[in-house]
Amino acid sequence: MRCVMCVVAFLAVIAAGCGQPAGSSAGPATTAAGSGLQRFIFITNGDDPFWHACNAGLLEGAKQVDLESRGLTVVMEKNNGTAQGQIEKLRQLASQTDVAGVAISVIQAENAAIVEEMKNLAAKGVQVITVDGDVNRTLFPDARPYYIGTDNVVGGRLLGRAAKKLLESRGKQAGGFVQFAGFTDNDNARKRMDGFQEAVGSGFEERDRMPDEMDLSKARNNVRTALVNYPDLAALVGIWAYNAPAIAEVTEERGVREQVTIVTFDAQAAALQHMADGRIDAMVVQNPFQMGILAVKLLLAMHAGDEATIKEMFPRRGEPDGDIHTTGLRLIAPDEGSPLGAADFEAEGIEFFPLSKFRAWLDTYGLSSS
Repeated sequence: MRCVMCVVAFLAVIAAGCGQPAGSSAGPATTAAGSGLQRFIFITNGDDPFWHACNAGLLEGAKQVDLESRGLTVVMEKNNGTAQGQIEKLRQLASQTDVAGVAISVIQAENAAIVEEMKNLAAKGVQVITVDGDVNRTLFPDARPYYIGTDNVVGGRLLGRAAKKLLESRGKQAGGFVQFAGFTDNDNARKRMDGFQEAVGSGFEERDRMPDEMDLSKARNNVRTALVNYPDLAALVGIWAYNAPAIAEVTEERGVREQVTIVTFDAQAAALQHMADGRIDAMVVQNPFQMGILAVKLLLAMHAGDEATIKEMFPRRGEPDGDIHTTGLRLIAPDEGSPLGAADFEAEGIEFFPLSKFRAWLDTYGLSSS
């Protein structure tokens, strides 16, 4: 089985490197027409290597349940990094008769138009779930039945605790920090930032939350601006995957690496190399590969009316947060010189990986990022 998973993941990543992941489509023109298959569609929030691992998981999930024998296939469609892009994709899918289910990483948690289109699809009999990025459940409690992904508050707290230990090991009991994300009104970003702020401790003050709208140039410029506006910063916090290399590159460019602790979410290949080169102190890493597998499993169960599988995945359905299935977290630290260790986190079920061990795990599945 491990060999099969390696091959599937590797092919997905190779295809992604050619500009379009295996099983993905550039837009509504690509359908299952002529194949006789209905489609499960996964809509991302944007284009990032994070989704390569998720797409590998989708393909592995399809293989595990023999999706094609059931008259189904799974397709990833990458959004353009805007709320309007997701709205248009959802509208397009509503007009296509071969769409059986949709999983979406919602780009803006409070965007009523996205929620409306999700509901329109559901009204047509399409199964709709959220993965990785959820809606604001207080505002839209009936927008979707289930969410699969990270417990982002827990993830933020984990990164905050790691940052606090790193800072204190360097003799810092107080100071400022800035958090960087694509959108500060995105559900997962806000929860991570809130969790970080809670756990890093009252001695460390949040000076700003800086959104970049998934513009890589702006992501770097935000780091430059933060360093100018707050010259006494103790820490820089990258919330979305591409924020990690942006922070590492700008702090190196400005010659301030020794002044700031750098902690980030997710593990782009570039970010992993920056950690190897001493430019990132800790990463909290999600499991998009598993998110992809479980998205296929859940959509199939909903499509087939398989209540037993749904109950297995959501045993607390009907209770508070019983509609959420979390996929676990890992803390990655440099191989040498870090004060962080497994003993600090193992009691909470957090997997601790030195960088080399995590890279070996990625290699097992033919992945370069997570």
